[in-house]
Amino acid sequence: MNRYPVWKYLLIAIALLLGALYTAPNYFGESPALQVTSGRSTINVTSATTTLVEDALKRAGIPTTATSLEGSGHSTSVRARFAGTDEQFRAKLALERDLNRDPANPDYIVTVNLVKNTPAWMQKINALPMNLGLDLRGGVHFLLQVDTRAVLDTKVKGIQASVRSQLRDNNVRHAGIERVGNNIEVRFRDAETRAAARNVLAKQTDLTLADAADGADLKLVVTLKPEALKRTVEEGVKQNIVTLSKRINELGTTEPIIQQQGADRIVVQLPGVQDVARAKDIIGRTATLELRMVDSSVTPGTELSAAIPLNSELFTEGRGAPIVVSKDVILTGDYISSAVASFDQNQQPAVSLDLNGDGGRIIRQATRDNVGKRMAILLKEKGKYSVLSAPTIQSELGSTFQITNMGTSEDANELALLLRSGALSAPMEFIEERVIGPQLGAENIERGLHSTVWGFVAIAIFMILYYHLVGFFSALALAANVLFLLAILSMMQITLTLPGIAAIALALGMAIDANVLINERIREELRAGQPPQAAISAGFKHAWDTIFDSNVTTLIVGLALLVFGSGAVRGFAVVHCLGILTSMFSAVFVARGFVNAWYGRKKKLTKMSIGTVWAEGLASPNKKQATQD
Repeated sequence: MNRYPVWKYLLIAIALLLGALYTAPNYFGESPALQVTSGRSTINVTSATTTLVEDALKRAGIPTTATSLEGSGHSTSVRARFAGTDEQFRAKLALERDLNRDPANPDYIVTVNLVKNTPAWMQKINALPMNLGLDLRGGVHFLLQVDTRAVLDTKVKGIQASVRSQLRDNNVRHAGIERVGNNIEVRFRDAETRAAARNVLAKQTDLTLADAADGADLKLVVTLKPEALKRTVEEGVKQNIVTLSKRINELGTTEPIIQQQGADRIVVQLPGVQDVARAKDIIGRTATLELRMVDSSVTPGTELSAAIPLNSELFTEGRGAPIVVSKDVILTGDYISSAVASFDQNQQPAVSLDLNGDGGRIIRQATRDNVGKRMAILLKEKGKYSVLSAPTIQSELGSTFQITNMGTSEDANELALLLRSGALSAPMEFIEERVIGPQLGAENIERGLHSTVWGFVAIAIFMILYYHLVGFFSALALAANVLFLLAILSMMQITLTLPGIAAIALALGMAIDANVLINERIREELRAGQPPQAAISAGFKHAWDTIFDSNVTTLIVGLALLVFGSGAVRGFAVVHCLGILTSMFSAVFVARGFVNAWYGRKKKLTKMSIGTVWAEGLASPNKKQATQD
């Protein structure tokens, strides 16, 4: 009656083993380390970088415990571990000095970090320690300044290209279009042509048009309205926030805080993130993507010596450099909705792009008359341009097209990742960077740990004293519940905060409630005269309905907190919901497994150790049935 089949015992044993395995990484600790990542999009971290790091450390006489190349693509980094923090900080100075040609524009970023000491074989099966929030483990705090002048600069460039395109499409001839400050000046030979141009451009409500003269030439001055300028800056900051959210998702962190501060600043907080260098690398790709036409009047190979046309400029940085491109911007990265690495018709690496409606219209107009010509993809970082690629336009492009001539699959994957993450509407600068150390949360961790441990001890003592051997089995099931919960938090890499610890403590109380219901139900069956084996079976069976109903209603509340809450509330809700699921499994399935393993082996069970069972009836109030082993 109370014997589990062998597969159920095996299931419990496997669950306990996996729980112990995925909880174990939390006890290995961390080592001081340095992480070296690329400081520019055009520089890749490879095995050669590892050799550079090792040679630099040898010259400085700084020993390392291990040096390795980790990650892939833009997240590739070299990690060097050290025995202590003294070697760590000395090595940081040495690497920054030896690896970077220009300290103001570093080729590599060297960041102080902590590396988990989890064995490699555990890492391969995703057995990793859980992340802790800012209030427990610390984390990363960034304050970024949006370059509003760059927002305006990009907007004015777009207006200049739009004015030229509209006048050309409407057959309005002009004597030249020039940018003067934040104004666009269009020159005309006669007043009639200027009036025609005014009628064409007047359709754009965000522009102010003013007549002017310069000697014999007539000019039409195009200026962005102040309210449109303010709206452009606001939309630029919002676009950056959205793009940062997408990029931070690449870190796998939970509950990040990304919010606007003032008119042109953004606060980014990443609780529980240990990989500081990678976070800064992904967020730090504060670049503006631009698509421009390559100037075909300059013969390839003579870019460095040829005369640069007035409306073009020379770029010498990047994989596609040197190259001369037009100053007119065709398309920016905010029009890109999807980018996926693929292969072209010749099975060569390529990037497939999907644009939104406006982007498709713009690129169609720009490429209709430029088939066979090259189009450059530029990345603007820290005020400097680099050429990511300069593919050839094979046909008129629409909302969906491919970028070919990518070279290698790795280059295609990297470009697709950058495009897919979204382009920032304006460059940003890190004006504040704080790494919140573990010492700030040490007291919270200690108190949270002590409260959970002593709470468990108190519950276990009560259950053993009140329910004897069955209470001991309940305490074992409660310990299994904590083990399962910690294992899931570690395996899913969920960030644990102080409210999460409170949820763990609450999960203990709720889990033991289920065991109390089961034990009291068994007592009722014993009082009703049922033999112990039948009482055990009926107790678990009938108590399950009550346990299920109570936990489901509580789970609904937890899911509501998870969906509608934010910050600390969501941190509590995640652990709370997981605790409900693990408590139902441990309180019913695991606890019964322990009881069945002990009592199920006895065919004729006459008594069981579940404390004192009071007999019902009024004939003798002192009459009781003691069921002690």
